Amino acid sequence: MIDLAGIISITGQPGLFKVVAQSKNGIIVEGMVDKKRVHVYSTTKVSTLSDIGMYTTGEDKPMDEIVTAIYDKEKGGPCVNAKADDKEIEAYFAQVLPDYDKERVYVSNMRKLFSWYTVMQTTDNLKIKEENKDADGKIIKTEDKPKIVAKTSLKDTGKGGKTMAGVKKTAGVRKTGTA
Repeated sequence: MIDLAGIISITGQPGLFKVVAQSKNGIIVEGMVDKKRVHVYSTTKVSTLSDIGMYTTGEDKPMDEIVTAIYDKEKGGPCVNAKADDKEIEAYFAQVLPDYDKERVYVSNMRKLFSWYTVMQTTDNLKIKEENKDADGKIIKTEDKPKIVAKTSLKDTGKGGKTMAGVKKTAGVRKTGTA
């Protein structure tokens, strides 16, 4: 699978962006093509590529599976030009995703997908996800990994009460949550 984590599309702006950092009232992104950093406010509509999917006759296909199918078909090379004629775009998309819903997936959606793939391919951002395997060679899903829980030790304060390590015990002060 191709790793699309951290790659976003911003409504009203062409191209794809990588999330660099989070700021007080938005995020800082870097354009994949021009490498310019821009602040995106929290009110701007932003879509992560890993959250986008395409309609099929069965269940919706996530974008990472579709991009992986294009990557496998082209062996990491470029895909069809997004500016090709409609019939060529539809024929190519039918090879990549044969069970797509012909009534709900428009040619404009296909063009956008191919332009995104081209941007990721030309900027070397088509990275294969590393799959975690256990000792038997079975693939471990990220949800199945054992969670590491930090243990905190309780220490005796000498006054009969115990506190967590590193937390000061304050006498007579109660925090109510309002200022």
